[in-house]
Order: sequence, then C-alpha cells, then structure tokens
Amino acid sequence: MRRVRILLADDHTVIRQGLRLLLEREPGFEVVGEAADGRQAVALAGSVQADVLILDLAMPNLNGIEAARQIASRAPATAIVVLSMHADESYLLQALQAGARAYLLKDSADTDLVAAIRAVIEGKAFFSPAISRLLADDYVRRLQERGAHDSYELLTAREREVLQLLAEGKSNKDVATLLNLSPYTVETHRANIMQKLNLHNAPELVLYAVRKGMIS
Repeated sequence: MRRVRILLADDHTVIRQGLRLLLEREPGFEVVGEAADGRQAVALAGSVQADVLILDLAMPNLNGIEAARQIASRAPATAIVVLSMHADESYLLQALQAGARAYLLKDSADTDLVAAIRAVIEGKAFFSPAISRLLADDYVRRLQERGAHDSYELLTAREREVLQLLAEGKSNKDVATLLNLSPYTVETHRANIMQKLNLHNAPELVLYAVRKGMIS
C-alpha cells in the first residue's frame, strides 16, 4: 500500500507534536515535514511532495488562506485540509475558494482528522460534522426569516445526481462516465444547477451541498 505523505503547518509546536503522534499511529501515514508559519508551509509544500497538507488558518507571516491559495497553485496535487477555530460560513467559503478540500474545527481534529485525510486522498471533500450541522441550521433559519423557499426542489432528478457528484469533487468527465452522459450534457446540467440555485462557482456549490447535508 502506498504511503500517504503528510505535511503539518501550525505555529504551535505542541499542536504539531500532537497531530504527528495521532497521524503516525495510522498505518500508511507518514509525516514528511512541519512548518511553523505560512511562508514555511508554502516553501515546504514545493519540496517535500506531500499528498496532504494539514494547515492552520491562523498562521503568522502568511495567513492560512493565502498560504492555501499559493500552495494550490504551485502544488495542485497536494490536498489541503484546513484546521480552524471558526465555525463560520465566511471562513469556510474563503478556505474552499483558496483550494481546501476539507475544513475541520480544531476541537474535533482528534476524531475527524484521519477520516478527512482518507476522504481527500480519494478526491472527496470532508467537513467537521459540527460545521455541517451549523450551516444546515443557519441556512434553514435564513430561509424562514426571508420567507423564502429552498430552490433544491427546482432541480430535476438528474440535476440532483450531478450536483451530488460535483460536490464530492468529481470532474465533469468523471460525472459523464459515471452517469453514461456526454461531457457536454454534464456541463449543461451544471449550468442549470448553478442558475437555479443562484450559485456562481465551484466553492459555492460545495458549500450548498454541505448545507443540504449531501456531503460530510
């Protein structure tokens, strides 16, 4: 079995040590580097060829969002798992837009981190259950306050299938293969989904799916 190479980036030595101990107990996981600030994380990501980067958002010298953006650009094969103290939609959306595939609350890292790494290695997204619940509850509350309706009901059965697969991180080509459709048809479904749900980009699509409990 191929080993999963992991880079840790957190400015607290004690947290990095704890994460290293947690991860190195897992068969097939190997911590290949540690960074104490955002700039070190960017530099190491380009040299250690990590499969997964565990990245704290609150980093000195270069914050986690900007570090994630640079790493996603320079080392696109490295899946980024963000650790954050913020159970907040704006932080989550920023992280997704910067290239993160998973968003975990720090206080749940001990129970969720291993599952998150296994998910992103398979090309999937992963979010702390507390984040998913918070976003779902907040979404329902805002709809009720506005007297609005969830546009999900406007989607056809096929569009719902496509939405699920796209939110899980699959490409148009992957979706086309799985559903036995042409890439053009998938792109048409995607455009219809974005229009009906008033979404503007892939991170917003993922965020919507988290709110709906379609992905975890």
